[in-house]
Amino acid sequence: MHKKLLPHYFVSRLAVAIAALSAIGFMTEANATNGYFSHGYGIKAKGLAGAGIALPQDAFAIATNPAGLVDVVDQFSIGVDWFRPDRGAEINGNAFGADQHFDGNNTKDFSIPEIGYSHRINEQLSSGIAIYGNGGMNTDYSDNPYARFGGHGSAGVDLSQLFISPALAYRITDSQSIGAAVNFAYQRFKAHGIGVFAPFSLDPEHLSNKGYDTSTGWGVRLGWNGKFGDFLTVGATWQSKTRTEEFKKYRGLFAEQGSFDIPENYGFGLAIKPNQQLAIALDWQKIKYSQVDSVGNSIANLFAGNALGSNNGGGFGWDDSTVVKLGASYQVNDALTVRAGYSHTDQPVPDAETFFNILAPGVVSKHATVGATWAVDKKSEVSASYMHGFKETVHGANSIPAGFPPAGLGGGNADIHLEENSLGVGYTYKY
Repeated sequence: MHKKLLPHYFVSRLAVAIAALSAIGFMTEANATNGYFSHGYGIKAKGLAGAGIALPQDAFAIATNPAGLVDVVDQFSIGVDWFRPDRGAEINGNAFGADQHFDGNNTKDFSIPEIGYSHRINEQLSSGIAIYGNGGMNTDYSDNPYARFGGHGSAGVDLSQLFISPALAYRITDSQSIGAAVNFAYQRFKAHGIGVFAPFSLDPEHLSNKGYDTSTGWGVRLGWNGKFGDFLTVGATWQSKTRTEEFKKYRGLFAEQGSFDIPENYGFGLAIKPNQQLAIALDWQKIKYSQVDSVGNSIANLFAGNALGSNNGGGFGWDDSTVVKLGASYQVNDALTVRAGYSHTDQPVPDAETFFNILAPGVVSKHATVGATWAVDKKSEVSASYMHGFKETVHGANSIPAGFPPAGLGGGNADIHLEENSLGVGYTYKY
């Protein structure tokens, strides 16, 4: 095929891939690891525990720092992650029943697809698009943890977020670049088996068992990269709060009548290259969960008279998270590159907030990863990554109210835990 026709060829194929991924994304549940954000974007970055603000490796740099697009060759990439979380809860010391364990794994396996495309327009300007699962959370309890309080049937939630992000990057000088991506967000959510909270909702008819609801919204991501000699690259990135439509079917659950925006986040990165084979990446990221009332508001707001779904309604009580990611990449030979990484996340779930977070136990704080890329030839390569999220338990501290109106909930505590594994594979064609 003639070289000049390749961009058009891949754009047409990308349109088909977008439609396919959108269909897949609507049918699968994207789960995440740093709170409910993904630990990384792109199979290569996932092998580095998600580090990549200053170390772009492929078109998925758009999702981490779009300034990196100018350092990415023209390519088309597609990948998928198989994700298996192990989540559950325990209730102990409660007056309404004996101590009990609850398994939230009635749904066990999830697939998270991704597509990336990049094209260098000229020596200074590059374009691209990334389509990926931004985050999510799923629990599925066949044995309802709230049954002793009046809950019926199975219980759980299912949240998935899909981002479609076209981007441009501009090389200001030989050593400085900037980039911007527009984030179109699609969210899908359902909750079931939590009707026990209906007496404490502003709109109890729109709290639970309403099936899936969807919302869309827009935001931006900006980035900068600066190279200091051949040894050091420094990067910075900022993503605005993504303001989305309300989940109307769940306006009696989420604060502000169903609002569930995607929080602002920002970060800084370093990439050190001691030689041609070795690259070391270090990222620092801040996720502002507290900015989103439905996520950051404490369940204690209920005790102060702010019903679920109201403007200051009770929520999951999540704190802001600081994430540190460290990864290393080594080119063994012309065909093989290997990767490894480790990340640590501040615990977003306080020990006083575990009762409501039985539904969303996003408590893993430590991840270890490995990965590799095999260049089949000069045009094609296959990548793989594996992530293990070490089991983390948050033990409740006075987390079940004894005097919750009207009759109290019997006191005691809810403990929540999460452990994760994921395996990703991807294919890239360079043109």
